[in-house]
Amino acid sequence: MTTAPSATTRTWFITGANRGLGRAFTVAALAAGDTVVATARDPRTMADIDDTRLTVLPLDVRDREQVFATVAEAFGVAGRLDVIVNNAGYGLVGALEELTESQIRDQMDTNFYGALWVSQSALPFLRAQGSGHIVQISTVGAVGSLPLFSMYNASKWALEGFSASLADELRPFGVKVTLAQMGGFDTDWAKSSMRFGTAVPAYSVVREAILGMSDYPDSSVGSPAEATVEAAAPAAENEWAEPAPEVAAAGLLALVNETDPPLRRIIGPGAHQMVALALDARRKDYITDPEFTWPA
Repeated sequence: MTTAPSATTRTWFITGANRGLGRAFTVAALAAGDTVVATARDPRTMADIDDTRLTVLPLDVRDREQVFATVAEAFGVAGRLDVIVNNAGYGLVGALEELTESQIRDQMDTNFYGALWVSQSALPFLRAQGSGHIVQISTVGAVGSLPLFSMYNASKWALEGFSASLADELRPFGVKVTLAQMGGFDTDWAKSSMRFGTAVPAYSVVREAILGMSDYPDSSVGSPAEATVEAAAPAAENEWAEPAPEVAAAGLLALVNETDPPLRRIIGPGAHQMVALALDARRKDYITDPEFTWPA
């Protein structure tokens, strides 16, 4: 027997909910009158959100066993989950030659495998209740690419690949999947959450072109994993004028309110143009093949 969510409330499960977009999603869902099971590596970082409809659970999404246990606990606490938001992730900057094996594996473990484990662990519960909406927080970088962001792009392209197939697998069970392709927002993603490779001088021109700096932030700011673009090049950051994360949260709420949400949804000012540019670049590659005809 399947159950249906209340006509007025939903229960959310949000990973990486203690900062940036995750926190904005959590606050917005609570403000809408919904219930939220939020996760963070350190639940104490969410102690300032005083709401009886919020449950915070500790979770490191890189740990598959912990993910399965935490998702089961969330279903046990809430009774059902209507919206699952795989938000946990971070940016890794560096030419491929500048990145260590450890950095590459950690990027994939967090951005890709973390979302994979949460999705996989939730499936039996979602099938049993006959409903649910998995929202994968992706990026316009999963449509195109950018020098120095190869591993971040790779993690999101991989996320989109399995999620597109998952959407088809789950459709017969009444479960929806959407890839929320985010543009840039004013969060910790490009600040304390950003991690960097070890600069190789040969790529200084690329760094200047992409980041506005010839080197990565000085490790004296903190550990290399804690250094920020802001600390090294505040002028470059100010040029971006990115919107607040609340703008992204409003877009996400609008998405989950749709009766028939799409597989892909672009969210953020300027993001649509970025996707259009990436798709046009791909079209130009394909049309060099005389046997290929781009769809009208």
